[in-house]
Amino acid sequence: MSEMWLTLALGGGLLLLCVIDIRERRLPDAITLPLIIIGLVQGALELGGWPTARIVGACLGFGVFWVIGEVFWRLRGVEGLGQGDAKLLAGAGAWLGWAALPAVVLVASLGALLTELGRGAVPGRRIAFGPWLAGAFWLSWLWQSGIW
Repeated sequence: MSEMWLTLALGGGLLLLCVIDIRERRLPDAITLPLIIIGLVQGALELGGWPTARIVGACLGFGVFWVIGEVFWRLRGVEGLGQGDAKLLAGAGAWLGWAALPAVVLVASLGALLTELGRGAVPGRRIAFGPWLAGAFWLSWLWQSGIW
């Protein structure tokens, strides 16, 4: 029963991040950072010790997206992937572990790409990637936790 409440809280937080990112094109630290902490704490309680795969997942999730964003910034001089997206992927790693991250990024990227192609992709048009990332994170959590 407690996992259901945890799942509902995660879903509510991810939904809030989606709305904020669509409206403001940002993912606030006030939501993304607690998401990381709660995922790690939940993992420690579930495992009864250090959730190593989740700690690695949080670090890799942030690190990989941070590097991609930094390289894009240096090459183009504009932000292409924000640190909020990096923190959200760190949250996914904290809840799901490092092994789930490639699938989360693949599902989010394909969803965003196919939608943009369907809308008539315009070079340079900015999209909010957070909702796609949050949706893939949510689906992965439902799958991994056995709820779905």
